[in-house]
Amino acid sequence: MPKQLDILALEPYMTGSHRSFLDGLKKHSKHKIEIRGLPGRKWKWRMRASAIGFAQEVSERESIPDLILASDYLDVAAFRALLPAGVRDIPILTYFHENQLTYPVQDEMERDFQFVFTNITTCLASDRVLFNSAFHREQFIGAIPEFFKRMPDHVPAGVEQEIRAKSGVQHLGIEPPEGMSEPESRVGPPTLAWNHRWEYDKNPELFFHTLFELDSKGVEFQLVVLGESFRQTPQVFEEAKQRLAHRILHYGFAESREDYWRLLKSADIVISTSIHDFFGLSVVEGIAAGCFPLLPMRLAYPELLPNTVHADCFFRTDDEFAARLEDLLVHPLPPIAIRLKAAAKGFEWRHRAPDYDREFEALTTNPPE
Repeated sequence: MPKQLDILALEPYMTGSHRSFLDGLKKHSKHKIEIRGLPGRKWKWRMRASAIGFAQEVSERESIPDLILASDYLDVAAFRALLPAGVRDIPILTYFHENQLTYPVQDEMERDFQFVFTNITTCLASDRVLFNSAFHREQFIGAIPEFFKRMPDHVPAGVEQEIRAKSGVQHLGIEPPEGMSEPESRVGPPTLAWNHRWEYDKNPELFFHTLFELDSKGVEFQLVVLGESFRQTPQVFEEAKQRLAHRILHYGFAESREDYWRLLKSADIVISTSIHDFFGLSVVEGIAAGCFPLLPMRLAYPELLPNTVHADCFFRTDDEFAARLEDLLVHPLPPIAIRLKAAAKGFEWRHRAPDYDREFEALTTNPPE
């Protein structure tokens, strides 16, 4: 039986899914994980500067960890170079929640190429790289050759092959409340749940404009709007708050995780219309809470559910989304609850953590030369 490893997790942006990832992994891993995180704000400063502080901290430690678990916000190449020779060879596994090469921006001129190179050199300087979905891995690695075409000369060769060889996929885990009961039979119209960030890449316009149309047709539904909002929130959220006031049961960020799960559990259908999602944590949580998912046949979503439910749960076009949603609201939901429940259980941390433990053990048992 492998010994218990001492793992040091370094997270420059300790909030949201980054925090829940480390909290869940620490709780369920059989190895000892110490978390060192910085507040999740000013991400550009975190990505540029956190390597310096973390390298100083690791250099001054009395004990050397068996492995370092980093996130994509850490400049691993700079971090490793700043470590003293005696600890520079500690195996480093980097987990990519997102990346700066394929993360959508409203204007491509906004993309900072330096952060893209940081992600690439982080992969090259890490001993092992994990992505949160196969879609994410393929999208990132596949975009590198096209990105390198922007270089005037001396284009490095074989980078995508090197990253592919040292990379893998491990889905995120979820932590439903202990003892979460089965959804209760409800009276009244079906309740829809939106539980995504209030940003343009989640395509809220399609979601809400479809609801405006269904509302005008007299189709009955109720609405729970969750998710984190920001200073620059798409205008359609305010419009929806007014136009759908008679449908809304909850509107805004849940005050606690307990409230979040309670509200999610009160819904019948969880919906995504996203044009961007590297994994889809909110969707998996919705399914775990007992919701029926209606999702676009793109991004990472198809790999989250078994093929046997794809015909029932996915749409391909905006028009199909509107038609499928109306059908779900006026007819009984497809009888696939058992298969959805089984899929959601597979994402619980108690089932996911052993796969991560095997990654840690393999990297420390057979470290790269």
